Amino acid sequence: MSKPRLMSGMRPTGKLHIGHLLGALENWKRLQEKYDCHYMVADFHALTTGYRNTEEIPQNIREMVLDWLACGIDPEQSTIYVQSHIPEIFELYTLFGMIIPVAWLERVPTYKQQLEELLKDRVMQNHENPAERSGREEAAKSHELEYLATFGFLGYPLLQTADILIVKGEAVPVGKDQLPHLEFSREMVRRLHHIYGKEIFPEPQALLSEAPFVPGVDGRKMSKSYNNSILISDSPEHILEKVKMAITDPEKIRKDDPGHPEICNIFFYHKFFSGESIVKEVETTCKAGSLGCVADKKQLAQILSDKLAPIRERREMFSKNPSHLKEILHEGAKKTREKARQTLGELKELMHLTF
Repeated sequence: MSKPRLMSGMRPTGKLHIGHLLGALENWKRLQEKYDCHYMVADFHALTTGYRNTEEIPQNIREMVLDWLACGIDPEQSTIYVQSHIPEIFELYTLFGMIIPVAWLERVPTYKQQLEELLKDRVMQNHENPAERSGREEAAKSHELEYLATFGFLGYPLLQTADILIVKGEAVPVGKDQLPHLEFSREMVRRLHHIYGKEIFPEPQALLSEAPFVPGVDGRKMSKSYNNSILISDSPEHILEKVKMAITDPEKIRKDDPGHPEICNIFFYHKFFSGESIVKEVETTCKAGSLGCVADKKQLAQILSDKLAPIRERREMFSKNPSHLKEILHEGAKKTREKARQTLGELKELMHLTF
């Protein structure tokens, strides 16, 4: 019996951090056992909010895929490929674009929320005045933001739909905040089936994952753009250096002050990377005032380094063989294109585009 097909992906942002490990990669690894997994490097999606700075995309792809492989995404179990290597995705995206109402795209929550950030500047208020369009773009630049009122950004939920349906993905791992995007894809499927009177696509189902909010060392959400992340590939020295900078309980001034581990970044990391006995010991001794933050950080840095050591070793092994990395992506694209051509053929026949 064949496994149900799963599709997911990430924009290529380069080396990944432990937030990606806890929030996505560990889940992806588990899903390989139950699903026919398709994991995509979404390089075209990177252009929707970063179209001016594209020089680093090739290197970012390489670094991210190395992290995937090091964390256990197995090309023998899963299909790994780059979005731009599958031209059928963009043909499907174009065909979908012929029947999608613009209003459906405009109501996607992420589109509206990100545009509102740009609209805070008063020169962006009048959408209909062509004379002010260049002003809106300049205002975006002044805030170090991309100008997002573009066709590509408006259409990215439809491109996501094409990403999923080109391989007839039946399941998509998402967090609750991404459910509107998946419902958009399901509505697109229903609309197409209604118009052409035949069902050829599955309605992709959500695999809800409770991805934790992973704080960076400064307490904000972990992000490389905030310069507050601990990378999966960091050396033991870098891990120690970053952990030393981590914000802890602001009320614990002296070593023997009673602490509040529930608000401490270091204790958060302990809960995910340390054994149960260590977590209980840290919680008890911190609250009792018998564990200082310096000692706690040193202990955590060693635990993190030990936990990530096998990943670092596998990453190093893969990085020494760049031709093997290219071969994995080539084979992934080859397998995906076989499915994609079949999908496009079915849709073109349904839409009477064959002759």
